[in-house]
Amino acid sequence: MFQATRRRLALWYTAVTAVLLLLFASGFYLYVRSTLIERIDDTLSHVVEVVERSLVLEDTLNVTTNPYQVNLEASFRSNSKVTEDDHIDLEWFSPTGELLWSTLSEPSALPIHVNSSGETVHLSQDRLSRQVTERIAVGRQVLGYLRVSHPWFEVTKPTQQLIVDLVLGTLLTVTLVAAVGWFLSRLAMEPIRESYQRLKQFTADASHELRNPIALIQTNVQVALADPDADPQEQRQQLEVIERLTRRLGRLVDDLLFLARQDSGTVQSQFQACPLDALLMEVVEEQQAIAEAKDITLSLDLDEPNGSSTIPGADPFTLPADYDQLFRLFTNLITNGIQYTPPGGKVHLSLQYLYRSGLAYLQVQVRDSGVGIPAAALPHLFDRFYRVDPARPRSQDSRSEVVASSGPEGTSRVNTGSGLGLAIAQAIIETHHGQLRVESTLNQGTTFFVLLPRPETVA
Repeated sequence: MFQATRRRLALWYTAVTAVLLLLFASGFYLYVRSTLIERIDDTLSHVVEVVERSLVLEDTLNVTTNPYQVNLEASFRSNSKVTEDDHIDLEWFSPTGELLWSTLSEPSALPIHVNSSGETVHLSQDRLSRQVTERIAVGRQVLGYLRVSHPWFEVTKPTQQLIVDLVLGTLLTVTLVAAVGWFLSRLAMEPIRESYQRLKQFTADASHELRNPIALIQTNVQVALADPDADPQEQRQQLEVIERLTRRLGRLVDDLLFLARQDSGTVQSQFQACPLDALLMEVVEEQQAIAEAKDITLSLDLDEPNGSSTIPGADPFTLPADYDQLFRLFTNLITNGIQYTPPGGKVHLSLQYLYRSGLAYLQVQVRDSGVGIPAAALPHLFDRFYRVDPARPRSQDSRSEVVASSGPEGTSRVNTGSGLGLAIAQAIIETHHGQLRVESTLNQGTTFFVLLPRPETVA
C-alpha cells in the first residue's frame, strides 16, 4: 500500500514538473524566436532608411509628371558594404514593378507586396527569407520599390539549436526530478507509515485491553448464572469483581477518549490561576491511604524561593493551568511510584521555583525508591501501551495496569489503572507547554521531572 502511494506521489511530482518545464520551455522558445525576428525586422527597417536617404536623384526632361529619376549605379554602389556585412539583399523595382537592380544571384519571381513590418517568404523550395518592401516616393511621384531581404536561417539556426538544448535540458531535469521525487516521497511517506504503525499497534493494544475486562465480566456472570443455588456471599464477591472490572473498563475508555481528543485537538483546557502547591497537597492527601496500605512513605517538600517578595505575582507557586489536568498528571505519577516501590520504600515529591535565562519555571520532582526502569526502555516510556519487558506480567509492565485475579480464599484483587498513565501525562504536559523527563536506575528508583513555565504575571 505504501509503495503504491509512494510511486503515485513520485509520479505526480514528475508529471507536474514536466508540465511546468514544458510550459517554460515553450514560452522561452517563443520569446527567443520573436526576439530574433524583431531584431531582423529592425535591421531591415534600418537598411531601408539608409538606402532611402542615400538615393541619388537626377532631373528628367519630363518636369510635369516625372521630374526625378534614380541613378542606380551611384545610389546602390555606396550601400554594398551594408548588404555584405549583414547578409542583406537589395532589390529595386521601377514604378511599374519591373526589376531594375538586385544583389541576388538568381532574381526571385515574387510579386511586389508592399509590407513595411516584415514578412517571411519562400525564395525557393528550401530557402526562406524575411523581407520588407517599401514604396519610395518624392512628393506624389513614385520613384520605385525597394525590397530588402534577410536570410531566414539567421532565425532557424539558433532556434533549432535552442530546441535541442531545451529538449535535452527538460529530459535531464525531469529525470533528476523523478529521482528526487522518489526520494522525497519516501521522506513524505515515512511519518505516515510510522503513524499508521502506531495506530495499528495502538488499536491492537486497546482491543486487547478492552477484551480482558469484558472476558472477565462475562466469565463471572456465567459462573453466577451456572449455579442458581450459590452461596450469597460468593455471589456478592462475584458482583464486586464485576463492579470493579466495570470501573476499570470505564477508566480505560475515558483514557482512550482523552488521548483521542488530545490528538484531534478537541480538548478544551480550562486555564486559570492554579496554586500548584495546594494541588500537590491535595493529590498527596488523596494517595496517602493507598501508600500506607502498601507500607510506603509518601511525602511532599515545598522549596520556598529566597526573596519570594521580589517574585512577580501574588504567589510564587501559582501559574495559569488546567487544575483538573494537572491533578490527573500528578496522580498518575504518584500512582506509578507507589505501584513500583516495594513495601518500606518511599515516594517523595518536591516543588521548586526556578529562574533560568530570564524565564521563571516551577519544577516538580516525583522520586521513588522502586525497582527502576532499564535504560533501553526510557526513550519509549511515554508510548501508549509500551511494554518494558513482554515476559513480565502486565501488573509489572504497565505503570498503571489493572489486574483482577482470585486470591487464595476466593477473594479478588484489583489494581486500578488503564495502562495509559504516562502517555496521558505527556499529553497534558504538551498542552501546558512544559517538559516531562525521567531518570532511573535499576533497583534504585525512578525520578520524574515536571517543568512548567510560569509567566511573570498570573491572572
